[in-house]
This record gives sequence, structure tokens and C-alpha cells, in this order.
Amino acid sequence: MTRPRHDSHSTEFGLWLREQEALDSKREKFVATNLDYIWENYGSGLWMLIEEKRYGAPLTWSQAKQFERLDDLCSMIDRQYRGFHVVRFACTSPEDGAIWVDGEQVERDYLVSFLRFELPAERYRSYFTKVKAA
Repeated sequence: MTRPRHDSHSTEFGLWLREQEALDSKREKFVATNLDYIWENYGSGLWMLIEEKRYGAPLTWSQAKQFERLDDLCSMIDRQYRGFHVVRFACTSPEDGAIWVDGEQVERDYLVSFLRFELPAERYRSYFTKVKAA
């Protein structure tokens, strides 16, 4: 059986998947993750992928592997794509603690500008590009 969730943010299907021995992640090597946001300004066509993390949690190894693959593909096929980004909160939202975008602590106004695609192009380099450069 796949490890249970430690929160109540699943659907009935998600809970069912985790109970199926034939789909066990350790023995059968199946992994699933959900993507939190496909964020787009449909007027400009600019878009990005966002994974939200609460309580300062990092990406799991399987999320990083799957999201990096998805990021590579999106980068190759769409010039309007503005990267994969991790938005991390110290608690649960921009209203109750610190905020990080791709590992850099930012203020609420920065986050809003980021989401509005108002920042310089280099600010939209994908999370994985930034991690490899560090």
C-alpha cells in the first residue's frame, strides 16, 4: 500500500489509489503527484506552472523528478511558457507568514507582481534552472 496522506487534502479517488496493493509505490514503483496550478493570463497568453508548499515543506524527490520533466517539455513547445515555480509559505498563505518564490524570500507585493507577469523575464526562469545554478 502507498503511504497515506498526512492531511485531509485528497479526493475519494486519491484515497482509493493509496489503498490498492496492486498500485503500491514501494513494491510496484508507482508514483503520482498533483500539480497545484497552471497559471495563465489568457489575454497575453503567458502562463506558468506553480507548486504550492505550506509550512515550508520542500518538493519530494518524486515531485521534483516529475515536475522537471514537465517543465522541460513545456519549455520546448511554448514560447509563452514562463516556467515552473515553487511558491512556499511559512504557514498557509501570504497572509500568515513568510513567502518564498523558488527559494527566495519575497514580500506579498512581489508575489502579486510575479503572478501578474510584471517582473523582468529572468525572474521567470524555472525553479529547476535556478536550483542547478546555485
